[in-house]
Amino acid sequence: MPHTTPSLLIFAGSTRQQSFNRKLAHATAAIARDAGATVTLLELSEFDIPLYNADLEAQGTPANVIRLKEILWQHPAWVICSPEYNGSYTALLKNTIDWASSPVKGNPDWQDGGKSFRGKVVGMLSASPGALGGLRSQSHLAPLLINAECWLAPKAFALGSAGSAFDDSGALIQQAHRDRVRAVVDQVLWASSRLHGDAAAGQ
Repeated sequence: MPHTTPSLLIFAGSTRQQSFNRKLAHATAAIARDAGATVTLLELSEFDIPLYNADLEAQGTPANVIRLKEILWQHPAWVICSPEYNGSYTALLKNTIDWASSPVKGNPDWQDGGKSFRGKVVGMLSASPGALGGLRSQSHLAPLLINAECWLAPKAFALGSAGSAFDDSGALIQQAHRDRVRAVVDQVLWASSRLHGDAAAGQ
């Protein structure tokens, strides 16, 4: 990991209290902080964001969407923990991306819809009770992020049998799993530091 690391944003595409992907996001944040990274752990439940509707948007972009745009923009490096629903990412995650990538007419800061996404380095994680660990959600999320002009880290990790993967404190039990998560975090930070340099580290 570079000596000066970009700030890392970590969030899960779920608001369910016992979500395995929320657990994975928390475990990833702890691993990244132990590695010396500056981490923001984002909870989507803290944002009151309605289902995207262009007619609703025409009445004014919700304040929580602007706040979300700002947080995404401020972090050059992200890790997304993506649950798998029906073989794809969640409606919550798609709705979050749809709102955050939508331009705000008349707002000089946010009239560029791609501002919050363009050039971000993103690592993908997922967790599932099944053997594939939510891998199919990653396969659908990847083109969505590429379309938003994000850079995807080649390393990713899908945590299978997630029901038995965490201890009572929420940490990953197996060292092999912790190593896989750390590898994704390291690659995201490494790539972001080279794409964005010291300017990204200072955001």
